[in-house]
Amino acid sequence: MTRFAQRHRVLVWEEPVIGGTDRARLVIGEKTAGVRVATPMLPNGLEAEATEAVLTMLLDEMLAVEPALAVRWYYTPMMLGFSRHLAAPCTVYDCMDELSAFRFAPPELLALEAELLAAADLVFTGGHSLYEAKRDRHADVRPFPSSVDVAHFAQARHCEPGRGDAVRLGFYGVIDERMDLDLVAYLADARPDWTIELVGPVVKIDPADLPSRTNLHYPGPRSYAELPATIAGWDVALMPFAINEATRFISPTKTPEYLAAGRPVVSTPIVDVARHYGTLDAVRIAGSGARFVQACDEALALVRGDDRGWRDEADAVLAAMSWDRTAGEMLAAIDESVEAAALLARRASHPHYDYLVVGAGFAGSVMAERLAVDAGKRVLVVDRRPHIAGNAYDVADAAGILIHQYGPHIFHTNSDEVFAYLSRFTNWRPYEHRVLSEVAGRQVPIPINRTTLNMLYDAQLETDADAAAFLAARAEPVANVRTSEDVVVSAVGTELYRAFFRGYTRKQWGLDPAELDKSVTARVPTRTCTDDRYFTDSHQAMPANGFTAMFAAMLDHPNITVMLGTDYADIRDTVSYGKLVYTGPIDEYFGHRHGRLPYRSLRFEHRTLPIERHQPVAVVNYPDEAVPHTRVTEYKHLTGQEAAVTSLTYEYPAAEGDPYYPIPRPENQQLFKRYEALALAEPDVVFVGRLATYRYYNMDQVVGQALATYRRLRQREGVTSPTDSESV
Repeated sequence: MTRFAQRHRVLVWEEPVIGGTDRARLVIGEKTAGVRVATPMLPNGLEAEATEAVLTMLLDEMLAVEPALAVRWYYTPMMLGFSRHLAAPCTVYDCMDELSAFRFAPPELLALEAELLAAADLVFTGGHSLYEAKRDRHADVRPFPSSVDVAHFAQARHCEPGRGDAVRLGFYGVIDERMDLDLVAYLADARPDWTIELVGPVVKIDPADLPSRTNLHYPGPRSYAELPATIAGWDVALMPFAINEATRFISPTKTPEYLAAGRPVVSTPIVDVARHYGTLDAVRIAGSGARFVQACDEALALVRGDDRGWRDEADAVLAAMSWDRTAGEMLAAIDESVEAAALLARRASHPHYDYLVVGAGFAGSVMAERLAVDAGKRVLVVDRRPHIAGNAYDVADAAGILIHQYGPHIFHTNSDEVFAYLSRFTNWRPYEHRVLSEVAGRQVPIPINRTTLNMLYDAQLETDADAAAFLAARAEPVANVRTSEDVVVSAVGTELYRAFFRGYTRKQWGLDPAELDKSVTARVPTRTCTDDRYFTDSHQAMPANGFTAMFAAMLDHPNITVMLGTDYADIRDTVSYGKLVYTGPIDEYFGHRHGRLPYRSLRFEHRTLPIERHQPVAVVNYPDEAVPHTRVTEYKHLTGQEAAVTSLTYEYPAAEGDPYYPIPRPENQQLFKRYEALALAEPDVVFVGRLATYRYYNMDQVVGQALATYRRLRQREGVTSPTDSESV
């Protein structure tokens, strides 16, 4: 308690003193090491009910002028009767003994203990045996075997044991029915030349019943401060407890104190003494009278010898025991319990959601819409960014031009299903994307086509066959295609590889193409015709009012709540939800347990120029390594807007920043597989999207993955849709 007083105001309420007063009053002593002690003084003759009422009154009067309670701490259930009405964030039942097994235990004790166990947030036990007896009766029982103030008791070591002619053995503590008084008498009779000292108050037994011998002394109680001086006069310390129900769960408090004082210990076979100290040479355990006497002889021989190895061995054990450590662990448990209770309270104050969806990009928004509309679930969507739409977010800039905040997003797909699904939330503006690449001072079409070759080489190629033959003549087949460089060189040769691919790839990935897995360039974008469209998918278009407007329509449903600027890590313990859909980085979800998955990032520089047009197409690539950016996007090509000015985005690859591109190397895939194994062990979490699956997807691929994931989820959980006819 003195250690708790360093952080809290501590008030110890003692059992009442009966008699010696004509009115009930409360005596509060001066602080001792920060601890105040309140002692109720009651007149004689009060019945049990009146006693409880008076104690309640005294307690309430005292607490009326005290700060709010932080912790209710009970050493005995008997204090519950007059204090059960008190409110505190945490209630601790510090169970030091099985009190119901004591002589004259009140009949109401067991019922009060059951009530206290139900009310307690934490149960601490004074030893492991008691922990084993209580652990099935409460959800959070923690054993705290007694520690020891080594420095305090080590004061007794100024007097070395076993060096005098006279032999003195001693015990301190309460002398009650737990003492084996017959054993004490046997020892006194067996060794009449030894002095045996039992220090402490006599409780619940008649002093006249104590064994009387000329060598057996009962000097009465000593204060804690006086104990080292008391032990200093002993050669051997005793623990002569009876083996009965009252001692079955007794805490071996005295054992470490005796050892700290530098005295060997002889004890009867108390369970926790044997469990924690029975292997020490300084501790002898014996049951019968003759064996107990023999153990005392052995302990005396230890102290009379010159070898103090037994003391060093005990000191090593004591070094790990400290009241500072115990108090710290107890306070940590209390803090944990209070936070858990506050968490439950916060959760109770929020509505319950069937699903929490992390991320308002394509994967998260599609999952939220399907769960809400098709499955009729209540869904909360959170995103750490202050907007919906993820990386597809577009917004009007200061010039009124709709720009893509995170670089150009061009929608294209061959999936009729995906296009039909998204068409529920937007009209489309027809758009076919075209890209130029600046090579050798000229802007030429990319993918490489017949026009590109004619512009660069003045090749005058007229047919697809001519272009195919031209490319075939430059190809340099690689026997074992392993890297991105191998793929390109084997298809178009070194010259075109260097002109179009090497520099762009080095900038984009921060690595040489020879270091990248061949999956980076699974196929080389070349054509033999003059089709200069970047994509050839069956559906090519842009949302008529932009991507953000499409997402807003997707998430506009009474079953969907959206919280923006909200990090999942900050609310996951406060929001009440059933299952989780996670679209963020999978390694982040698991606290980067196995290390961080490598990504390449991007930096965007948005500019507005006072001209109508800057470039002939929406995007121009810059593969030259001397140019720091990889591409420039002009948005009016995408939106169809007309204005006297134009807005551009310069795109710069970066090693740090938001994760955009998983780096496709074998070691990275191996690392992802370790996280994937963790994900498979999370039955109530659905991982979906490029970051959660560590793969780069086009927009339509993410939508398709999310739709397929939802269908599997619905089938697995047997969800009945209120709109089956509309299900995708």
